[in-house]
Amino acid sequence: MRAGRQKMNPKVSVGVVYVTAMFMAIMDVTIVNVALPTLGRDFHVRATAVDAVVVSFLVSLAVFIPASGWVADRFGDKRVLLTAITAFTGASALCGLAQSLPELVAFRILQGVGGGMLTPVGMSMLYRTYAPHERIRASRILIVPTAFAPALGPVIGGLFVTELSWRWVFYVNVPIGCFAVAFGAVFLEEHRSGEVWSFDWVGFLLAGAGFASLMYCMSEGPSLGWTSPKAIGTGAVGVVLLVVLVLVELRVRRPMLNLRLMKDRLFRTTNIVMFLGLAGFLGSLYLVALFYQYGLGHTALASGLATFPEAIGVMAGSQVCTRLYPRLGPRRIMAAGLTAVAVILACMSRVGAGPDTLWIMRGLIFCLGYSMSHVFVPGGAAAFASISQSETANASAIFNSGRQLGGAAGVAVLTTVVAAVGPFHLVDHAVAPQLAAYHVAFLTAAGIALAAAAVALTIRDSDAAPSMRRIVQVEDADVTLPSALT
Repeated sequence: MRAGRQKMNPKVSVGVVYVTAMFMAIMDVTIVNVALPTLGRDFHVRATAVDAVVVSFLVSLAVFIPASGWVADRFGDKRVLLTAITAFTGASALCGLAQSLPELVAFRILQGVGGGMLTPVGMSMLYRTYAPHERIRASRILIVPTAFAPALGPVIGGLFVTELSWRWVFYVNVPIGCFAVAFGAVFLEEHRSGEVWSFDWVGFLLAGAGFASLMYCMSEGPSLGWTSPKAIGTGAVGVVLLVVLVLVELRVRRPMLNLRLMKDRLFRTTNIVMFLGLAGFLGSLYLVALFYQYGLGHTALASGLATFPEAIGVMAGSQVCTRLYPRLGPRRIMAAGLTAVAVILACMSRVGAGPDTLWIMRGLIFCLGYSMSHVFVPGGAAAFASISQSETANASAIFNSGRQLGGAAGVAVLTTVVAAVGPFHLVDHAVAPQLAAYHVAFLTAAGIALAAAAVALTIRDSDAAPSMRRIVQVEDADVTLPSALT
């Protein structure tokens, strides 16, 4: 085993474990959504009650992501990553064995603990392994789980629910997680910060409660109604706690979340762009699923298959973007990609019900993924270009917190727009889908993407120069990343 570990290039070992673990974690979100109606029937609960399966996981993620940087520096990133994967995998098995909704919700909270640590710690390891000028390659590695996992989730989930049981949407994580843990235990190298400081309990409580309150508000606001006491209360509490968090953390010498990193112009701007970009993109993918199923009357499986071209588009675009980045830099690529996203979403707002609708949407969704790759790849490389090795774990926690909130905000905003316009109306005294609701929501998503493009234009390529140097020396064949990861 020792010899195997010595021969394995850290870039390969970190890439394999991170891609495998992230694929499992990201797919889990979309694959579970497909099973929610079946869960409600099996547990004999209302459809609104089943939302707790999703909300509990998202809230748990929001609580533990901010603490991931300190935990990784204190206990070592390898140990924390493998523990997080183990917790996520074990909780997945328990979810599949759950006999009641309260049991399932409890196990989903445990899944969120593992997922909250897994994502930022894995990303920190990846960026710590790659030098700044190689991080465009690392960003291309991130594309694999980011592109395919959300697209495969509905397809696999539909097959499991239809042909096997809803329990398999959780069991599927077990072999994936076991492989990641076994591989990582043998080949990953441990890294730990040289300096250890006390845990910032005040920051942890403020960040956990603040992010959790906002995540709950954004997840439940569209269904509860934004004027409901729960939505107003949790939203207000979340905002107040996060404002207090900023004030407290800026005064602490060793904060849990080093918000001083936001003084870095490139890191701050890239985080804003990614927040808005993911709000528009992930919100629109959720909207497309609603459009297919409720607007056009297709099944969940058909909807998932029709959405899959997004993943192909992202993968194709990432190959082009990787070659453009050293020459053009993040500013023009991200602004152009987001502008294209806005145009494509505006085109979706013109699609109605007809014989060619699915093919038109498949083409637009492919283009959407292709364009969004020009945000994912340069955004991931540029965000950490000026971040020191010692602050990578903390920066990753901030970066991933923003991504989670951005995706939740996009879904909340677009769902609210659909509800406000009304997804159904009366036609000849019969209830029929009102496609105008989805069209207005697509236009709203286009507006969010344009706002992100405007912010991207403020990025200075000179700040990202360390990540734009070309790699002129190819590593030896026995230590290069396999083709699937380069």
